Amino acid sequence: MDQAFADTLRPHLRYLAPDQELRPEDRLRDLGLNSMQAIDLVFDLEDNCGVTLPDDQLTDGNFETAGTLWAAVESARAPLADAR
Repeated sequence: MDQAFADTLRPHLRYLAPDQELRPEDRLRDLGLNSMQAIDLVFDLEDNCGVTLPDDQLTDGNFETAGTLWAAVESARAPLADAR
């Protein structure tokens, strides 16, 4: 996970302490992410990480952990890198 991703995710996780490290295995719901916040998070990720998350990637599975969401962001980045 890169810093831009972690910095974007952190404000949406109300149970993640400011000094607590965000780890790939951390469950996002356990850290306070709910379905309404997830919508805002998608917009923030698209703005801050320079990706567009396709509708088929907006699944519960991709929002399970920080690692699964990071994988979805990386997957969305791949077509952008291939186009260059």
